[in-house]
Amino acid sequence: MRDFSGLTETLYIATEWIMRFSVVNVLWFFLNIPIFFTIISIFFGNSEQSSFVYLLPLIVLVPLLFFPSTAAVFAMARDWIIKKDQASLIKSYFLHFKVNFKKSFLSGLVLTAAWLVWILDFSFFKNESDLLRVVFIVLGLILLVLTINFFSLNAHYQMNIKELLKNTFFVTLGNPLLSLFILVSNLSLFYVSMTELLFLVPLFAGTISAFLSFLAFYRFSLKVEKKALGNKEG
Repeated sequence: MRDFSGLTETLYIATEWIMRFSVVNVLWFFLNIPIFFTIISIFFGNSEQSSFVYLLPLIVLVPLLFFPSTAAVFAMARDWIIKKDQASLIKSYFLHFKVNFKKSFLSGLVLTAAWLVWILDFSFFKNESDLLRVVFIVLGLILLVLTINFFSLNAHYQMNIKELLKNTFFVTLGNPLLSLFILVSNLSLFYVSMTELLFLVPLFAGTISAFLSFLAFYRFSLKVEKKALGNKEG
Protein backbone atom coordinates (compact mmCIF):
# COMPACT_ATOMS: atom_id res chain seq x y z
CA MET A 1 0.00 0.00 0.00
CA ARG A 2 1.42 3.39 -1.02
CA ASP A 3 1.84 6.06 1.65
CA PHE A 4 3.37 8.93 -0.30
CA SER A 5 2.60 12.61 -0.41
CA GLY A 6 3.57 15.71 -2.31
CA LEU A 7 6.48 15.51 -4.72
CA THR A 8 7.28 11.89 -3.84
CA GLU A 9 3.80 10.75 -4.82
CA THR A 10 3.94 12.74 -8.06
CA LEU A 11 7.28 11.17 -8.99
CA TYR A 12 5.99 7.71 -8.12
CA ILE A 13 2.90 8.11 -10.29
CA ALA A 14 4.94 9.54 -13.18
CA THR A 15 7.44 6.68 -12.95
CA GLU A 16 4.63 4.13 -12.83
CA TRP A 17 3.01 5.49 -16.00
CA ILE A 18 6.33 5.75 -17.82
CA MET A 19 7.02 2.12 -16.92
CA ARG A 20 3.57 1.04 -18.14
CA PHE A 21 3.85 2.82 -21.46
CA SER A 22 7.45 1.83 -22.17
CA VAL A 23 7.24 -1.86 -21.21
CA VAL A 24 4.07 -2.52 -23.21
CA ASN A 25 5.34 -0.50 -26.18
CA VAL A 26 8.64 -2.41 -26.25
CA LEU A 27 6.74 -5.71 -26.25
CA TRP A 28 4.55 -4.46 -29.11
CA PHE A 29 7.57 -3.14 -31.02
CA PHE A 30 9.52 -6.41 -30.85
CA LEU A 31 6.51 -8.44 -31.97
CA ASN A 32 6.21 -6.20 -35.03
CA ILE A 33 9.89 -6.02 -36.02
CA PRO A 34 9.33 -8.24 -39.13
CA ILE A 35 6.66 -5.80 -40.29
CA PHE A 36 8.87 -2.75 -39.72
CA PHE A 37 11.70 -4.32 -41.72
CA THR A 38 9.32 -5.14 -44.56
CA ILE A 39 7.93 -1.59 -44.64
CA ILE A 40 11.46 -0.15 -44.67
CA SER A 41 12.30 -2.46 -47.59
CA ILE A 42 9.27 -1.12 -49.47
CA PHE A 43 10.33 2.50 -49.03
CA PHE A 44 13.89 1.75 -50.11
CA GLY A 45 12.86 -0.49 -53.00
CA ASN A 46 14.44 0.25 -56.37
CA SER A 47 11.18 0.09 -58.28
CA GLU A 48 7.44 0.09 -57.80
CA GLN A 49 7.35 -3.54 -58.93
CA SER A 50 9.77 -4.62 -56.20
CA SER A 51 7.70 -2.69 -53.66
CA PHE A 52 4.62 -4.69 -54.58
CA VAL A 53 6.58 -7.91 -54.01
CA TYR A 54 7.07 -6.89 -50.38
CA LEU A 55 3.31 -6.50 -49.99
CA LEU A 56 2.97 -10.29 -50.11
CA PRO A 57 4.64 -10.97 -46.73
CA LEU A 58 2.78 -7.99 -45.26
CA ILE A 59 -0.53 -9.60 -46.18
CA VAL A 60 0.44 -12.46 -43.84
CA LEU A 61 2.38 -10.57 -41.17
CA VAL A 62 -0.10 -7.75 -40.54
CA PRO A 63 -3.08 -9.91 -39.49
CA LEU A 64 -0.78 -12.46 -37.83
CA LEU A 65 1.33 -10.05 -35.76
CA PHE A 66 0.18 -6.44 -35.97
CA PHE A 67 -3.51 -6.90 -35.22
CA PRO A 68 -3.18 -9.29 -32.23
CA SER A 69 -0.28 -7.33 -30.72
CA THR A 70 -2.01 -3.97 -31.17
CA ALA A 71 -5.30 -5.35 -29.83
CA ALA A 72 -3.38 -6.37 -26.71
CA VAL A 73 -2.00 -2.82 -26.34
CA PHE A 74 -5.52 -1.38 -26.51
CA ALA A 75 -6.72 -3.95 -23.98
CA MET A 76 -3.93 -2.85 -21.64
CA ALA A 77 -4.87 0.81 -22.16
CA ARG A 78 -8.46 -0.06 -21.29
CA ASP A 79 -7.34 -1.76 -18.08
CA TRP A 80 -5.42 1.37 -17.07
CA ILE A 81 -8.26 3.75 -17.89
CA ILE A 82 -10.95 1.78 -16.04
CA LYS A 83 -8.41 1.08 -13.27
CA LYS A 84 -8.56 -2.69 -13.56
CA ASP A 85 -5.99 -4.58 -11.49
CA GLN A 86 -3.20 -6.33 -13.40
CA ALA A 87 -0.92 -9.09 -12.17
CA SER A 88 2.08 -7.76 -14.09
CA LEU A 89 2.61 -5.79 -17.28
CA ILE A 90 4.25 -8.58 -19.27
CA LYS A 91 1.91 -11.32 -18.05
CA SER A 92 -1.19 -9.20 -18.62
CA TYR A 93 -0.07 -8.16 -22.09
CA PHE A 94 0.54 -11.69 -23.33
CA LEU A 95 -2.69 -12.87 -21.72
CA HIS A 96 -4.60 -10.28 -23.76
CA PHE A 97 -2.58 -11.30 -26.81
CA LYS A 98 -3.50 -14.96 -26.35
CA VAL A 99 -7.18 -14.48 -25.46
CA ASN A 100 -7.89 -12.10 -28.36
CA PHE A 101 -5.60 -13.69 -30.93
CA LYS A 102 -8.18 -15.57 -33.01
CA LYS A 103 -10.69 -12.73 -33.27
CA SER A 104 -7.96 -10.15 -33.88
CA PHE A 105 -6.37 -12.32 -36.56
CA LEU A 106 -9.63 -12.99 -38.42
CA SER A 107 -10.74 -9.37 -38.19
CA GLY A 108 -7.26 -8.38 -39.25
CA LEU A 109 -7.63 -10.41 -42.44
CA VAL A 110 -10.69 -8.34 -43.38
CA LEU A 111 -9.08 -5.00 -42.56
CA THR A 112 -5.80 -5.98 -44.21
CA ALA A 113 -7.75 -6.81 -47.36
CA ALA A 114 -9.40 -3.38 -47.19
CA TRP A 115 -6.00 -1.70 -46.84
CA LEU A 116 -4.60 -3.77 -49.71
CA VAL A 117 -7.45 -2.68 -51.99
CA TRP A 118 -6.84 0.94 -50.99
CA ILE A 119 -3.08 0.71 -51.63
CA LEU A 120 -3.54 -0.88 -55.05
CA ASP A 121 -6.26 1.58 -56.08
CA PHE A 122 -4.31 4.58 -54.83
CA SER A 123 -1.17 3.42 -56.66
CA PHE A 124 -3.16 3.00 -59.87
CA PHE A 125 -5.29 6.17 -59.75
CA LYS A 126 -2.96 8.67 -58.01
CA ASN A 127 -1.57 9.92 -61.32
CA GLU A 128 -4.90 9.95 -63.16
CA SER A 129 -6.16 13.23 -61.70
CA ASP A 130 -5.77 15.48 -58.68
CA LEU A 131 -9.40 14.87 -57.73
CA LEU A 132 -8.98 11.10 -57.60
CA ARG A 133 -5.81 11.51 -55.57
CA VAL A 134 -7.65 13.64 -53.01
CA VAL A 135 -10.58 11.21 -52.90
CA PHE A 136 -8.32 8.25 -52.18
CA ILE A 137 -6.36 10.19 -49.55
CA VAL A 138 -9.64 10.98 -47.77
CA LEU A 139 -10.70 7.33 -48.02
CA GLY A 140 -7.34 6.30 -46.58
CA LEU A 141 -7.75 8.65 -43.62
CA ILE A 142 -11.23 7.27 -42.97
CA LEU A 143 -9.86 3.74 -43.12
CA LEU A 144 -7.13 4.72 -40.65
CA VAL A 145 -9.68 6.02 -38.12
CA LEU A 146 -11.86 2.97 -38.72
CA THR A 147 -8.93 0.66 -37.98
CA ILE A 148 -8.12 2.51 -34.75
CA ASN A 149 -11.77 2.46 -33.67
CA PHE A 150 -11.83 -1.27 -34.33
CA PHE A 151 -9.14 -1.78 -31.70
CA SER A 152 -11.07 0.32 -29.16
CA LEU A 153 -14.33 -1.55 -29.71
CA ASN A 154 -12.53 -4.88 -29.66
CA ALA A 155 -10.96 -4.02 -26.29
CA HIS A 156 -14.15 -2.73 -24.69
CA TYR A 157 -16.98 -4.95 -25.94
CA GLN A 158 -17.55 -8.66 -26.36
CA MET A 159 -18.82 -8.93 -29.95
CA ASN A 160 -18.47 -11.41 -32.76
CA ILE A 161 -16.45 -10.33 -35.78
CA LYS A 162 -19.46 -9.27 -37.86
CA GLU A 163 -20.91 -7.11 -35.09
CA LEU A 164 -17.49 -5.68 -34.31
CA LEU A 165 -16.81 -4.56 -37.87
CA LYS A 166 -20.35 -3.23 -38.33
CA ASN A 167 -20.24 -1.16 -35.15
CA THR A 168 -16.76 0.07 -35.99
CA PHE A 169 -18.13 1.41 -39.27
CA PHE A 170 -21.06 3.17 -37.57
CA VAL A 171 -18.91 4.68 -34.80
CA THR A 172 -16.38 5.99 -37.32
CA LEU A 173 -18.85 7.62 -39.70
CA GLY A 174 -21.49 8.55 -37.14
CA ASN A 175 -19.24 10.53 -34.78
CA PRO A 176 -17.21 13.12 -36.69
CA LEU A 177 -15.78 14.83 -33.58
CA LEU A 178 -14.46 11.54 -32.19
CA SER A 179 -13.08 10.56 -35.59
CA LEU A 180 -11.46 13.97 -36.05
CA PHE A 181 -9.75 13.82 -32.65
CA ILE A 182 -8.44 10.31 -33.30
CA LEU A 183 -7.20 11.30 -36.75
CA VAL A 184 -5.46 14.51 -35.67
CA SER A 185 -3.93 13.05 -32.49
CA ASN A 186 -2.56 9.98 -34.25
CA LEU A 187 -1.24 11.84 -37.29
CA SER A 188 0.41 14.40 -35.00
CA LEU A 189 2.00 11.65 -32.93
CA PHE A 190 3.19 9.89 -36.08
CA TYR A 191 4.69 13.09 -37.48
CA VAL A 192 6.52 13.97 -34.27
CA SER A 193 7.75 10.39 -33.84
CA MET A 194 9.11 10.12 -37.37
CA THR A 195 10.59 13.62 -37.76
CA GLU A 196 11.61 14.86 -34.33
CA LEU A 197 11.56 12.15 -31.64
CA LEU A 198 12.31 8.83 -33.31
CA PHE A 199 12.89 7.15 -29.93
CA LEU A 200 9.13 7.36 -29.33
CA VAL A 201 8.54 4.58 -31.87
CA PRO A 202 10.14 1.72 -29.88
CA LEU A 203 9.41 3.19 -26.45
CA PHE A 204 6.13 5.09 -26.31
CA ALA A 205 4.35 5.82 -29.62
CA GLY A 206 2.15 2.73 -29.78
CA THR A 207 0.93 2.94 -26.20
CA ILE A 208 0.38 6.70 -26.36
CA SER A 209 -1.71 6.22 -29.50
CA ALA A 210 -3.73 3.41 -27.92
CA PHE A 211 -4.24 5.31 -24.66
CA LEU A 212 -5.41 8.55 -26.29
CA SER A 213 -7.60 6.76 -28.82
CA PHE A 214 -9.26 4.48 -26.29
CA LEU A 215 -9.71 7.30 -23.78
CA ALA A 216 -11.58 9.36 -26.39
CA PHE A 217 -13.66 6.34 -27.40
CA TYR A 218 -14.38 5.42 -23.78
CA ARG A 219 -15.68 8.89 -22.95
CA PHE A 220 -17.84 8.76 -26.06
CA SER A 221 -19.20 5.32 -25.11
CA LEU A 222 -20.07 6.52 -21.60
CA LYS A 223 -22.10 9.39 -23.08
CA VAL A 224 -23.91 7.01 -25.42
CA GLU A 225 -24.68 4.56 -22.59
CA LYS A 226 -25.87 7.39 -20.33
CA LYS A 227 -28.12 8.75 -23.07
CA ALA A 228 -29.53 5.29 -23.80
CA LEU A 229 -30.22 4.75 -20.09
CA GLY A 230 -31.98 8.11 -19.87
CA ASN A 231 -34.17 7.31 -22.87
CA LYS A 232 -35.03 3.93 -21.37
CA GLU A 233 -36.02 5.45 -18.04
CA GLY A 234 -37.98 8.18 -19.79
